[in-house]
Amino acid sequence: MERPLLGRVLARGCCSYSTLKAWLPILSWLPRYKLKWLQMDLLAGLTVGLTTVPQALAYAEVAGLPVQYGLYSAFMGGFVYTLLGTSKDVTLGPTAIMSLLCFSVVGGQPHRAVLLTLLCGLIQAVMALLSLGFLLDFISFPVIKGFTCAAAVTIGFGQVKNILGLQGIPHEFFLEVYYTFYKIPEARIGDVVLGLLCLALLVMLTFMKTSLGPDSDDVSACSKVARKLVWTVATMRNALVVVAASFVAFSWNAYGHPVFTVTGKTTQGLPPFTPPPTSDTTANGTVVSFGEIVEDFGGGLAVIPLMGLLESIAIAKAFASQNDYRIDANQELLAIGLTNIMGSFVSAYPVTGSFGRTAVNSQTGVCTPAGGIITSVIVLLSLAFLMPAFYYIPKASLAAVIICAVAPMVDYGVVANMWRIRKLDLLPFVVTFLMSFWQVQYGIIGGVAVSGAILLYNTARPQIKVSDRGVLVMELGSGLSFPATEYLSHIIHTQALQGNSLFQSLCLEDPCTLLTLSLSFSSCLSPLNVCPPASPPRSVVLDCHHVSIIDYTVISELRDLLRQFKLREVKLVFSRLQPSVLELLLAADLQGFRYSDSVEAALQMESESLLSE
Repeated sequence: MERPLLGRVLARGCCSYSTLKAWLPILSWLPRYKLKWLQMDLLAGLTVGLTTVPQALAYAEVAGLPVQYGLYSAFMGGFVYTLLGTSKDVTLGPTAIMSLLCFSVVGGQPHRAVLLTLLCGLIQAVMALLSLGFLLDFISFPVIKGFTCAAAVTIGFGQVKNILGLQGIPHEFFLEVYYTFYKIPEARIGDVVLGLLCLALLVMLTFMKTSLGPDSDDVSACSKVARKLVWTVATMRNALVVVAASFVAFSWNAYGHPVFTVTGKTTQGLPPFTPPPTSDTTANGTVVSFGEIVEDFGGGLAVIPLMGLLESIAIAKAFASQNDYRIDANQELLAIGLTNIMGSFVSAYPVTGSFGRTAVNSQTGVCTPAGGIITSVIVLLSLAFLMPAFYYIPKASLAAVIICAVAPMVDYGVVANMWRIRKLDLLPFVVTFLMSFWQVQYGIIGGVAVSGAILLYNTARPQIKVSDRGVLVMELGSGLSFPATEYLSHIIHTQALQGNSLFQSLCLEDPCTLLTLSLSFSSCLSPLNVCPPASPPRSVVLDCHHVSIIDYTVISELRDLLRQFKLREVKLVFSRLQPSVLELLLAADLQGFRYSDSVEAALQMESESLLSE
């Protein structure tokens, strides 16, 4: 009778309203929805939508896909995130980094990009269900910064060819740099003038927005209106510049002077809702199976989901902290995973949270995730009715939008800070930065590998501070696990059991002292060609107050050390053990194991032992 009762209790808990709210966060805020919130969400959604459309078109160029695929990728996130998201500010859609990663994996093939979206979404959703978000913790800040800086340089320089109106430039970064400079004489004057003018306008509007400063109550109504107007124009700068450039291109074409490189014909209408293709056909008619496509994706199938999650959660946490609310990281993983799964049915390529559009959303005063629905509706209306007008969008204007979007990602200050604070962190940064120019995913993998090697080295070589207080006191600076076993044993042997402990303890942490004493001994004793006299074995107090973890390998080594201390008739005493560590050591039943609550008590214990002898 007890088992059915337990089953009913568990079933009731799984199907409770609180559990449903945890899986559908919309149920937490929708019952409290207010008219004032609707006004702010409408304004924010409209503003973000006018920013999303030109950026989506531009990012599709970065991904090497027809421009309509940028819009296909930009609307599903608003609907899904409204149901599942825990941040009021985050907007999901195509971004510069994900577009670059997508191009590096699929090489601008639309069918494969859509299949990649489905697989990435499945991986992300499974990670959410299994609570595997902690894997993102293994991507360190220097790796992220190295990748974003390299991506910004790669994406930004990749748009120079569109500013210059050049054709036939390869996509590999180093070849792209070479041929861009080689073909400068072929630059189209119209594209150069229009591109530079768009860049200047975007920079000027960005500067105007940053120069506004915080709001103030002691200004006139006229000043407030002017300030709001400047803020609105500067916020919608991408849309305004692209519309103006398109009007210029249309005017010149109407008079028979096509002096600008335009986007060209695009597919009009909403994308069909169909499952993503599981096979592909090459230009010569060869059918490529699902397994072969996945094999071609290679490491990108791991890198893209992780980077998408990392980017989105980092943005969500940043704005949650700024606006004083909390997010659920695993729920965010589920939201982005389902967005990509559903997006693959409408021909989207992988998406994630956008920092720029999220910032616009937050600054406009969005109150709930419902603002994303308005943004998605604007994108759908653009697909349904405005695609013919996109024919005249100059590529130079889209290139200017991309360059201005990625320029802030090149963070020079972080390099100076790492040099000043901890120079070793520059190693994974530099490795990631340089390798990303070869292959983006290799840069991330290389940076993670270097960061992991540094982490493992620190684990295997914990800091051990040695002092002589009649008895050698060794203070462990971190936890003990199996990689550190050999190092700990070596230090104890050389410092206490094999003699010369005074000579070595003075210079364990000071190489200059070691060199000075070595020179002194060599100058004094060189005629006799002898080493400093060895001191007898010493007792050791092992200060373990920083040790919170210990494993079986370490316990086995400690058992052997206790035996060797006993053979040499000296003592090894443990002090300030954490309760969990003490419990493990007592359970191991180590012969000769002695411990105390403090270093002073251990020293007293040793002195009493010497007196008794």
